[in-house]
Amino acid sequence: MSSPEAASGGGPLIPALAVVGVGLIGGSFAAALRQAGAVGEVLGVGRRAGSLEQARRLGLVDRIATLEEAARADLVLVAVPVGATEPTLCALAPHLGPHTIVTDAGSTKSDVVAAARRALGDRVGQFVPGHPIAGSEQSGPAAAFAELYRQRTVILTPLAENPAASVELVRQAWQACGALVRDMSAAEHDTVLASVSHVPHLLAFAFMGQVLSTPDAALRMDLAGSGFRDFTRIAGGSPEMWRDIFLANREAMLAETAAIRQELERLEQTMREGDGSALRERLAAISAARRCWRAEQPESSGTTE
Repeated sequence: MSSPEAASGGGPLIPALAVVGVGLIGGSFAAALRQAGAVGEVLGVGRRAGSLEQARRLGLVDRIATLEEAARADLVLVAVPVGATEPTLCALAPHLGPHTIVTDAGSTKSDVVAAARRALGDRVGQFVPGHPIAGSEQSGPAAAFAELYRQRTVILTPLAENPAASVELVRQAWQACGALVRDMSAAEHDTVLASVSHVPHLLAFAFMGQVLSTPDAALRMDLAGSGFRDFTRIAGGSPEMWRDIFLANREAMLAETAAIRQELERLEQTMREGDGSALRERLAAISAARRCWRAEQPESSGTTE
């Protein structure tokens, strides 16, 4: 990992950082860079004055700024719901400094890249798409913490128009946060993340909704244990954020939910037939694969993307 200090002058990697959306993701990015000594001034931009003031009081940002001011920073992180990415980039575009690099933290990438091309036009090379696979059901500036990205994966989906130096700066910024950075195409990202991130959240929302719709929902939840708690934890996430993700990546998600439906039907059929041997064989194979995967994972931070 490169040093967080700039090659010339010994200053920080990012002299001026602007974070658009200083919640869990954006606030943790700023906090991690500050802890690493990799950032100078941090500007906070957002829709809610109260949240911005809270972020300033917590030391996540040095001062509250406008999008016009943010557009002249060295690096701009757009940490907003994916549906708000295009209007945010459109607002930044007229004021974008010639050497400003913009990146994002959106959970989908093909739609974000398309939005960036529409918003930035021939300056799209200044936008390096990214996605930190980390998060929590908590939100807002108070949920931010500097360790969120340690040993977590961040995916970059660089554009053909991106200068190598711009991609490298974004990579070094995430590495300074303690993240493990890898590159892939936007299409591959969206297919894989539909399976291992987006659909699990959809299922958690669906299951929680089904329980709440029953006449004895209160009794069920009163008796619920750790299985219910663990499975439904991610259903406590931001409705706005997950609405945007589900719609933005719906084609990949629909393909995954169709495959899950087939797996459910397979299990249901063994139950209908009372075929304990087939049911146990299938459950044993899945259970063994899950244990093997878990054994290979780093210590959990209790977060989810």
